Amino acid sequence: MSSAITLSRNILTAAIEQHASDIHFYPFNTETDIFFRINGKRVFYKKISTNHYQLLLTYYKFSSGMDIGETRKPQNGTIQHHDTSMIYSLRFSTLPTNQLESLAVRVLPQKQTHSLNELFLFPSQYKQIKKWVKRRSGIILITGPTGSGKTTTLYSLVHSLLQEDSYQTISLEDPIEKEMQDIIQVQINEKAGITYQTGLKAALRHDPDILMVGEIRDEYTAKFAFEAALTGHLVMSTLHAKNSIGTIHRLRDLDIKEIDLQHTLIAVASIQLVPIQINKKVMRRAAILEILDGEILDYVLKGGDVKKIKNYHSFQHLRKKAYAYGFISKETLFELQVETE
Repeated sequence: MSSAITLSRNILTAAIEQHASDIHFYPFNTETDIFFRINGKRVFYKKISTNHYQLLLTYYKFSSGMDIGETRKPQNGTIQHHDTSMIYSLRFSTLPTNQLESLAVRVLPQKQTHSLNELFLFPSQYKQIKKWVKRRSGIILITGPTGSGKTTTLYSLVHSLLQEDSYQTISLEDPIEKEMQDIIQVQINEKAGITYQTGLKAALRHDPDILMVGEIRDEYTAKFAFEAALTGHLVMSTLHAKNSIGTIHRLRDLDIKEIDLQHTLIAVASIQLVPIQINKKVMRRAAILEILDGEILDYVLKGGDVKKIKNYHSFQHLRKKAYAYGFISKETLFELQVETE
């Protein structure tokens, strides 16, 4: 077990130093490939023997409370990793393959809270979002694909609010990705009977000013979130959708009534991360946002074609703007265009 601990420490140290958001293990018969995801790109790190990988997998399963003997079903677990200057939450996910199990690890810094202006590429979009959180009731949706920064943005929105005033804030998350002060964070645990549905009902009895729902996953949760917003609460949540218009389609598919969309939905911000270059070197990723709010949102909800609105900025428009300002290269512009087609 000591060799597994040493191997784990070396891999995690390398991942943290390279600012990796994820670690992927690909096991084969005799060797296992390890990849890091850095600024959205999958980068090869090293090979280890599959025997060493099996020891490492057993160690992670044991440490995170997974069933060591179960190899036929996907499992997940979480542990804390203490680095010299930071605490990280490591979220493990196993997936059975033909003979072995693959492993993915999400690396989540626990003390790193980004301010809103650090997240977004364009200051005007940051200022626009700041206006939304002044509302005392309604629902704000942050949407995009997996890994696009939805949850990070949600945390930053709540953090921004709490810096300005004292609000009774309750979050429902599966899993809790980052511990935050001054928030009642509820871990969804379906085995223990704490589902999003039961958690939402219980949270409303605690008189919240702000309700943060980690993710709207089904029709019941969507309807309950909108009902909570209608009864005078500010609700913030995430939703998987390709873009801002796709978010409206998703909400309609979840059977949200048109009148509720018109009276309750404050705004939709669909996120795409772009790699920012300085001196031809990728330094970090920043978010560009397709935004629906105010008159534009009303126009779209009433059936209007967003392409006819001059001041609506699509991802395509924002990527071209980022290129014109020198934030991204021509190659990156082309790659992002291909990825989203």
